[in-house]
Amino acid sequence: MKNRVDWKVVTAIVVSTLTMVINHYHRILHYKACDRLLLYLGVPLLIILLVFHESPTRYGFRLGDWKAGLALTAVGCGVMALVMPFVARTEEFRSYYAPQANSAIPFALDIALDLFGWEFLFRGFLLFALYPVCGPYAILLQAIPFTTAHFGKPELETLSCILGGSAFGYVAWRTRSFLYPFLIHWFLTTFTVLLASGAVG
Repeated sequence: MKNRVDWKVVTAIVVSTLTMVINHYHRILHYKACDRLLLYLGVPLLIILLVFHESPTRYGFRLGDWKAGLALTAVGCGVMALVMPFVARTEEFRSYYAPQANSAIPFALDIALDLFGWEFLFRGFLLFALYPVCGPYAILLQAIPFTTAHFGKPELETLSCILGGSAFGYVAWRTRSFLYPFLIHWFLTTFTVLLASGAVG
């Protein structure tokens, strides 16, 4: 049993790393959000179903503890709503995020499409593959590649990802679902774009 668990952990780490590298260097569908849905959601789901022969629910693809999830989502969004007005209006954040308000489709939908696969890769596939072997350390470990995936974004945002990614990991672990970190992340990014672009005061 131990060998099987170790093999799945290695597979999850390798697959997660490869999908990040491919996403960084290549465009497959010529649209970033669709690429990430394919690589960060589609590929892990295929690995879970066809290689692990398991249900995606084992990897957080479910509602989970929805009462705790909604409470943690409300708290997370509330904290971000208080913090981001002081951060998103800085020059570095404005120059990076303001252009996203001019996406080809409504930018809130664009962000949702982009982040859904992103959250499943880290807070679903990787977290729940690591947890049986690493225990609570999995919450921190999944935040490391999450942080490196932010290279090129504002420095303060990247630095915050060890803490923020671990907090997202805790929410996913506590609720047994990646959906609530996705909702918090979606709110955070959407609110940041609104602030950076001047759409909200």
